[in-house]
Amino acid sequence: MKILVTGGTGYIGSHTVVELQKEGFDVIIVDNLSNSYANVVDKIEQISGIRPIFEKFDLTDIEKTNDFFNRHSDLDGIIHFAAFKAVGESVNDPLMYYRNNIGSLVNILENMRIHKIANLVFSSSCTVYGQPEVLPVSEESPILMAMSPYGNTKQISEEIITDTSSVTNVKAILLRYFNPIGAHETALIGELPLGVPNNLVPFITQTAIGIREQLSVFGSDYNTPDGTAIRDYIHVVDLAQAHVVAVERMINNKGKKDVEIFNLGTGNGFSVLEVINSFEKVSGEKLNYKIVDRRAGDIEIVYADTTFANDELGWKAKKSLDEMMLSSWNWEKALAEKS
Repeated sequence: MKILVTGGTGYIGSHTVVELQKEGFDVIIVDNLSNSYANVVDKIEQISGIRPIFEKFDLTDIEKTNDFFNRHSDLDGIIHFAAFKAVGESVNDPLMYYRNNIGSLVNILENMRIHKIANLVFSSSCTVYGQPEVLPVSEESPILMAMSPYGNTKQISEEIITDTSSVTNVKAILLRYFNPIGAHETALIGELPLGVPNNLVPFITQTAIGIREQLSVFGSDYNTPDGTAIRDYIHVVDLAQAHVVAVERMINNKGKKDVEIFNLGTGNGFSVLEVINSFEKVSGEKLNYKIVDRRAGDIEIVYADTTFANDELGWKAKKSLDEMMLSSWNWEKALAEKS
């Protein structure tokens, strides 16, 4: 079975490629390397013993995308990760987010329609729920107004996929995931953002290792037990394995509807300070951080009801917060040894 993984040299994409190869899939990666490195392909090969095909181009480029699909019209499925993903950056440059995240998806769906490629697993996000009124968040929770252009691109993308599926052969699974952290147990792949990290955990590890001077904790006046924002953190390998399960479900025609939606999280919410405390415990490092004002676009508290994914997909997140933080720290230390 041949699977295209867009954004496959990125953080979640690279871990998913490894898990797909472990299950015997042939993988092709397309990535423009806007937030990743070409040598990730080497690392994937080191872990799995198999080198995935890699093509570097931008999926917003219609001609290059069409050419790719003309050469690879025999795909059994597509996992679409390729998108910009930073909430704060999307607030500052919304047009960049709409052009990239929506444009690439439309080009892919157009080619799926033309070449009759049926199966799409879409990388969505809990940001589609906005600031939920009822917790935990289930797949039936209302889609509220997005808190950021990034979140809005995920909402719009889900609508585009659903509309397309209703009039074409395209079937889709929309995976709404919460906050992926952690790294592969080999410490060969992990989260490596270009420039200053936008996500909490790489900023924590980069501060502890000395790359960043200080971590800013955005807001301490939220209506939470310790005043800091709460998220549902999930280990990236647990998340990657869910994508393999989703692909297999589609290929084996086990889906109940043309478009299915699953929340991927642990079902537990942890505050920013709890994440910091977990890191300090497993690493033995004291973290230099300060409380600053809230950040535009951030949600106060969100965590998943994972019952549907657990029961219907037969998938469950396994790793604890301490395991997630330790793997993140091991990855950061491995990076420091190479530099």
